[in-house]
Amino acid sequence: MIQSLHKIKALVIDDESHARENLKLLITEFCKDVEVVGEACGKIEAIQVIKKTTPDVIFLDIRMPSGAEGFELLDAIPNKTFQVIFVTAFKDYAIKAFNANAIHYILKPVDIDELIGAVEKIKANKTAIEDSSEQYADYFKRLEQLTANLSESKSSKITINHSKGIKIIEDSTIVRLHAEGNCSKLFFTDESTYLDTRTLKIYENLLDTSKFFRVHKSDIINLDFLSEYSNQDGNFAIMNNGDAISISRSKVNGFIERIKNI
Repeated sequence: MIQSLHKIKALVIDDESHARENLKLLITEFCKDVEVVGEACGKIEAIQVIKKTTPDVIFLDIRMPSGAEGFELLDAIPNKTFQVIFVTAFKDYAIKAFNANAIHYILKPVDIDELIGAVEKIKANKTAIEDSSEQYADYFKRLEQLTANLSESKSSKITINHSKGIKIIEDSTIVRLHAEGNCSKLFFTDESTYLDTRTLKIYENLLDTSKFFRVHKSDIINLDFLSEYSNQDGNFAIMNNGDAISISRSKVNGFIERIKNI
């Protein structure tokens, strides 16, 4: 079998720099037919890099700093000419949705065999999709269906393990979450708090991103309880109860973009 002289051009999109670097190293080491031609940390930068590099495939983290996941990025790009490999920490229901729509994905932390397998699928599809505009239309129709499936599957209930059993709560009762070491402290509408052993990263994957936004490595807020954004003496999300939650500089643009669409 004659190998193509042209490598597959890839773009890595993730808001965490160490995650981008790790994936780039794995691609370079184990996927010799793929060349990483660019990277981006968020939606706005990604759109610019996609236009500049015209990648064949993008490795797309679902949790983008805009708060609405990587799907917003796909919606913002007309005339898409690339395939997508989702890089996700989602489990169970999301995997079913990926498989049902024949969309390629790899789970975090990235497994080398899964990465190689996803790239092989992209290579197999590349010629067929490029040769037919109908194939491209069908491919992105499946991406849209995936978005719908994931949205429908997202539960509004969260379970919290504790010494006496399991507590079931509605996510609408969570005002914000704050990291305390490897645990998460939840603040509720009735002013009660609860310390859970799960990390904020886990909660970031559990919570509905149409409601919740990670403003800082230590904080996730419920946008339904956001009162205002203040850039006086820093960047802060002001909650209805008066709490001022610091917004990290890397999150500010995505946060402003997100609240404009509330």
